[in-house]
Amino acid sequence: MMDVKLVRKKPFAIAFSFLLLLLPVAFVLFPHTNLDQLQAEKSARFDQWTILGPGGGGAMYFPTVSPHDPNVVLVRCDMTGAYISEDAGRSWRMFNLRSPVDFFVFDPVDPKVIYAHAAGLWRSSDLGKTWNLILPDPKTVKGIMMPDDHATVRLVTKDDKVGLVSVLAIDPENSGILYVAMGSRNAESLYVSKERGHSWSKLTDLPGGTQRIYVDPRSPKEDRGLYVVNGSSVSIRQRGQWTHCPPPAGVSAFTDVSAGFPDGGGDPVIYALAPKDRKGDRLEGGILVSTNGGRTWKPCDAPILSQLKPNAPAPRFQAVATCSTHPAVAYLSYSRLQTGPGNDSFLGVLKTTDGGMSWAPVWKEAAQSAPNIHDLWISERFGPSWGENPVCLGVAPGNPNICYGTDYGRTMRTTDGGQNWEAVYTKRTGSGTYSTTGLDVTTCYGVHFDPFERDRILISYTDIGLFASVDAGRSWRSVTQGVPNRWVNTTYWITFDPEVKGRAWGVMSGIHDLPRPKMWRRQPPSRYNGGVCISDDGGMTWRESIQGMPATAATHLLLDPHSPAKARTLYVTGFGRGVFKSIDDGRNWVLKNNGIPGSEPFAWRLAMDRGGIIYLVVARKTEDGSYGNEGDGMLFRSQDAAEHWERLRLPEGVNGPNGLAIDPEDPKRLYLAAWGRNTPQGAVSGGVFLSEDSGQSWRNVLNRDQHVYDVTLDPRRPGRVYACGFESSAWRSDDRGVTWKRIQGYNFKWGHRVVPDPRDPEMIYITTFGGSVWHGPAQGDPSATEDIVTPEVAYSKN
Repeated sequence: MMDVKLVRKKPFAIAFSFLLLLLPVAFVLFPHTNLDQLQAEKSARFDQWTILGPGGGGAMYFPTVSPHDPNVVLVRCDMTGAYISEDAGRSWRMFNLRSPVDFFVFDPVDPKVIYAHAAGLWRSSDLGKTWNLILPDPKTVKGIMMPDDHATVRLVTKDDKVGLVSVLAIDPENSGILYVAMGSRNAESLYVSKERGHSWSKLTDLPGGTQRIYVDPRSPKEDRGLYVVNGSSVSIRQRGQWTHCPPPAGVSAFTDVSAGFPDGGGDPVIYALAPKDRKGDRLEGGILVSTNGGRTWKPCDAPILSQLKPNAPAPRFQAVATCSTHPAVAYLSYSRLQTGPGNDSFLGVLKTTDGGMSWAPVWKEAAQSAPNIHDLWISERFGPSWGENPVCLGVAPGNPNICYGTDYGRTMRTTDGGQNWEAVYTKRTGSGTYSTTGLDVTTCYGVHFDPFERDRILISYTDIGLFASVDAGRSWRSVTQGVPNRWVNTTYWITFDPEVKGRAWGVMSGIHDLPRPKMWRRQPPSRYNGGVCISDDGGMTWRESIQGMPATAATHLLLDPHSPAKARTLYVTGFGRGVFKSIDDGRNWVLKNNGIPGSEPFAWRLAMDRGGIIYLVVARKTEDGSYGNEGDGMLFRSQDAAEHWERLRLPEGVNGPNGLAIDPEDPKRLYLAAWGRNTPQGAVSGGVFLSEDSGQSWRNVLNRDQHVYDVTLDPRRPGRVYACGFESSAWRSDDRGVTWKRIQGYNFKWGHRVVPDPRDPEMIYITTFGGSVWHGPAQGDPSATEDIVTPEVAYSKN
């Protein structure tokens, strides 16, 4: 009680509570804390930015080990980031090519050269520090288009004929010779360049669905032997002649392939996975191996199937990888394997050392962790099955004992042939606490600061729930104790009481990634779960509080600072429900939708000005670019504490409102973040819009980013406005939104919002859709090198 009374006597605390309304984050101004230790522990970046969080948490793919140095490894995630480690996974640096990477290829001659495909084919000559576009030719690129809801990148060329590059291979002795499969998904051709991609010539047509190209290192330099693995077959070139081999019997598609050349020379050994289908009285597909380069195949899963329990379903095989120089060794990812006593269904990795004749489990888990699997927070918090078995495997080209496995939350590594697997996405910092190694694949909505505990920071995440740090961001722990299991997946927002120590409210849901359309395409919001939880210990533990509130994906929470501390008035948005109000600290809720049309309003965000006027952002229901219909997003205002709502006019052409900020000095001055509409010409009517008359009229003040997620204001710096979105950029204005400057160094593709650092007015946090939380200079880092260095005249950058 004494702490509460002391706070109430301070005029600063009362005045600052009004400023809380201006930012989607609760904080107070604390003296700057020395973060040198945190900076020293960050991953090896080349700028002043740090990425915070527990690490991992999302899908990772394509672990690729350098043939020159097994300590150099690449991984990409499904959220546009790519990552490189130069110390065998102990630390990772994120780089961004604006789209998820489809594959990585190391130059077999020059250890510093790497290729990656992400909307185009890129080359780095400095071990991933910077990247140049090589295909399509940068001279032909007129610009980029990002029209859809995820701002997917499409390069626009002068002839508008950008072929889809599906795979790349490099001559093992001549870095200037490149082979690519390019075309459409159903009609591809093989091309060669003899001058490092400056020009290309066609070699042959391919069946389509090309997965790998292997160059025989022992074939004549002037007439290389090639093995092209297509969708379900192999095309072979030897002595200048092509042979297109038939697919294995009963196989219509390979789901994964891997190959290596024997030490003594000859055809490659190729492993392939195919769906296990029943053909009459036979099971066909499964694990296949070819010892003659794909001319013939034989199944090699009989040793596994023979161990199945009677009537057990066929196991699922996810990924296979062999050592390119020791193909007798291969690793196989599996799930749904029922063997031995009991009813457990196992997942993990099998290994062969004899070319597929026999397989032994080197990773085998069910409900309990295996003693040789040294995972950290994901298995400890959610269990070993949360990340599932590896979706991709990658073996070091020169060492069959080194293998990486990536799954839906982790990257795991073995250096002893599978005897032990260790996590490389996170590191333990204490009992139950962790810190990232730089491999962050998590979506977050807010950074929330406890007004009474200077070192306590909370991050509201998708998929992994809520995490807290009690040491200013050096280490993190999961803090969803008490949250209903069905809601643990996502915490959308946290609000601390500015006067009552320990009290906080959170909105949680089992539905993630709102308001993105992928979440409501197949499941109506009426089926969403979630609600409100209350904490009395600063967000460390929670209890459900939804009396009067039906199940809903609660996405935002607003506290009225004018309400008494013992009976707070709170407002919550329910996605597909509307606005709920509580006048008793969140114990009881009442729906307040008077004036909001429709049966399932996508209520998304709330804002309140200093006089108590509430604004409501309703997300749009369409993604096809249409406008002026029931799918439009909407903006509302209430001047009587949500008893009635009046609809405000959005800017002309805008139907995707996403966030709203209110000027603390002038409540008539509104900043609207808007999502562009998808049109054949690209995204339009997005960006940041300014109103100086409480939303009666608007003008566009930032259109260089058409997918702006949110706008925030800094209460310590009058006139400073931030914006962030899905186009690899965050923006700052120092003149109340009139002019804008890109914040240099931050370049993650999918950004959410900028949060000013309460400890240091010159620092900011940026939450992202898939890259955790960035922390760096509010002015940007003028010395930061952009990942993409292809000249802007060819490849426009925001």
